Amino acid sequence: MALLEVNNLVTEFHTEAGVARALDQVSFTLERGKVLGIVGESGSGKSVTAFSLMNLIDKPGRVTGGEIRFNGEDLRQASARRWNQLRGDRIAMVFQDPMMSLNPVTRVGAQLGETIAIHGKAGRAEIERRVCAALQRVGIPAPRERMRAYPHELSGGMRQRVAIANAIINGPDLIIADEPTTALDVTIQAQILYEMKQLARDSGTALIWITHDISVVKDLADELCVMYAGRVIERGPVARVIRAPLHPYTRGLIDSLPQAERHGQRLYSIPGAAPPLLSLPPGCAFAPRCARASGVCQTVPPVFAADGREHRCFHPLGE
Repeated sequence: MALLEVNNLVTEFHTEAGVARALDQVSFTLERGKVLGIVGESGSGKSVTAFSLMNLIDKPGRVTGGEIRFNGEDLRQASARRWNQLRGDRIAMVFQDPMMSLNPVTRVGAQLGETIAIHGKAGRAEIERRVCAALQRVGIPAPRERMRAYPHELSGGMRQRVAIANAIINGPDLIIADEPTTALDVTIQAQILYEMKQLARDSGTALIWITHDISVVKDLADELCVMYAGRVIERGPVARVIRAPLHPYTRGLIDSLPQAERHGQRLYSIPGAAPPLLSLPPGCAFAPRCARASGVCQTVPPVFAADGREHRCFHPLGE
C-alpha cells in the first residue's frame, strides 16, 4: 500500500469575481522512502497542492472534491483534533521562508523542543538530546551553541536548516517541502538537497519537493509531476520525463534551462504567460502557448497512461 494516495483532488477559491479552480483533478501516489518532485510556473497549483494536503487552505478557498489517503486513512474526513495530531508528527512541512515557521523571539532549541513536547512525553534531557541530534543531522555545526541562538542571529541557510530540523525531529512519515531552497545560494542549496535525499533513503521518510526549477529535482526526485493551470499535465519517473518529455510544456521547461553547449546564446522561454485561473481558455489550458495545438485541443484532454507514465496532451512528443 502506498503511503500517500491523492485521487482527483479539487481545490477552489470562491471570490466575488467567480470561482477559481486552483486544483483540477490532481492525482498521484507516493511510496515510503521515495521523493516526488512537483514542478511548474508560478500559479500552476504547486503550493496549493501542498496546503491542501496539510489541510491549511484558508477561506475563501476549500478542498471541494477528491480523496487524500495517508497510510490508508481518509484525511478528507479527519477532524481538527486528528489533524493536530498528524501535523508536525506524522506529516511535516518546510516552507519557502523559514521565518514562517520559526518564532523570532524564541530560542532555536526551545522551538524544536516544543515540537517534541506537543506530540509526546519526553524528559528535559531527552528533548535536548533529540534537538541536538536533529540540528546535527541537517549539517549545523556546534549544535548546542545554535540551540541557544535566536533565528535572527542565524544566516538564511542556517535558518532553513533549522526549519528542516524542526520538520524531521519527530521522524515523520511524510515531509512536504515548498520551495525551501529558492532564496539560498547554489552551494547551500546543493548541500540541503543532498541531506534531504539521504534522509529519505536512510529513514524511509517520503518527501514531496515543490519547485519552479526542474533542474533542482532532476537528481533528487524518483518521480516527477509537472503542473500547469491546476492540472498535472505529465507524471512519470524523473529520468524518463527529463530525457524524453511527452508534453510540450515539459519540453519548454527543460529547454529553458541554461546549457553549456548553448553558451552565449539567448535563453529559450515559453511564449506567452500562464492564464489566470478565473479565465482559463476552453480545453487544454496550454493550447494558446503551444505550437502543436489544433482544433481538438479545444476540449479538455483526458489522462493518457502507458508504460508507467501519464500525460494530458492530444499531440504528445515521441519518447
